[in-house]
Amino acid sequence: MGVRFGHGGTVKLSAIQIKQAKSKEKDYKLFDGEGLFLLVKKNGSKHWRLKYRFHGTEKLFAIGAYPLFSLQEAREEKIKARKVLASGIDPVAERKSNKHNSEINSQNTFQLIALEWFESRKHIWKPRYAEEVLKRLEDDIFPHMGKVPIKGIEPPFLLEVIRKIEKRGAMELAKRQLQKCGEIFRYAIATGRAVRDPSSDIREALKPAKKVHFPAIDVEELPEFVKTLNSNKARLYATTQNALWLIMLTFVRTSELIDAEWSEIDFERKRWVIPAERMKMGKEHIVPLADQAIERLRSQKEFAGHWKHVFPSPNKPRQSISNNSILSALKRMGYQGRMTGHGFRSLAMGAIKQELGYRHEVVDRQLAHTPKSKVDKAYDRAAFLEERTKMMQDWADYLDNIMFKNMR
Repeated sequence: MGVRFGHGGTVKLSAIQIKQAKSKEKDYKLFDGEGLFLLVKKNGSKHWRLKYRFHGTEKLFAIGAYPLFSLQEAREEKIKARKVLASGIDPVAERKSNKHNSEINSQNTFQLIALEWFESRKHIWKPRYAEEVLKRLEDDIFPHMGKVPIKGIEPPFLLEVIRKIEKRGAMELAKRQLQKCGEIFRYAIATGRAVRDPSSDIREALKPAKKVHFPAIDVEELPEFVKTLNSNKARLYATTQNALWLIMLTFVRTSELIDAEWSEIDFERKRWVIPAERMKMGKEHIVPLADQAIERLRSQKEFAGHWKHVFPSPNKPRQSISNNSILSALKRMGYQGRMTGHGFRSLAMGAIKQELGYRHEVVDRQLAHTPKSKVDKAYDRAAFLEERTKMMQDWADYLDNIMFKNMR
């Protein structure tokens, strides 16, 4: 191996001898054996050193100053160094390597890597979703472990951070935040800044989240809702009223509706093609537009003017209206806690199957749900397009009939 210790004197130092050692005109050494010695400098300072040979070269390993390191502690450090040497590694080189790794780890904090991960992902997300992801990290995660080196985060510590979210009663949010932390840890592993993902070890320790059911009125309540919306006694903005009509006529997700752009609407073919990047499942979705939907959109075009969004915000027209606009409108109409934007999807599913007699799979495809079985997945989404087009017109006519009956 080529490893050998220095001075191997048999006389051991004592604690009193070290304490009473005085400075002299020149530096001198007090040997303890097996290469360990105390260097007493002429200025009175005392330092522990270990002399050894590594592959034929004499080297010195600086243990530390006395009395910061006592005699016993210096001997313990000597034993550690001997073990390193016995494995064929130079302790000086190992110390430099450990110091370098420590500096890297101190720089590679969870927050630094999380922000790097965020930057690498945000271009594939919808702007509002990206904003939400970052805000949740800033609110729930960074304050507690943002400055901690990512390699130093162990499962119990991560669980403690996630349980702070659980204590607020936000079980589903806690689960989602753990998933995001897992993505960040796996990114760190892929980029060589971490070796394991502690999130996988604590999933079972989280409290189960209750399944969220979005409030929705029953089919029997639809006539009263249509009457309330049409009369507009709640004095909704025309844009908000049109948005409610369109979400009822198309039963798309709220985010898909409020972020709609005129470039997606094909008035000639009577289709609304929602691009993949705006869809929850990441696949382009075709929404056949009934005559009534086209009429509403033409009316909305007069209010939207030259703005790119179909439903521009009244205060910030470069942006679209918010999800809160829909919820506030439903509240003013007297449907708070009884109906949500998402509720129109379950309402349409039930009404179209119950009142119009359409098959479940046809309505399900129009809802842009992911097929569960392998057989269903084999169908092209456009396979039901002709039937879906007829269904959407029948649904619009059904709503019209309800409205006209209320007007009698």
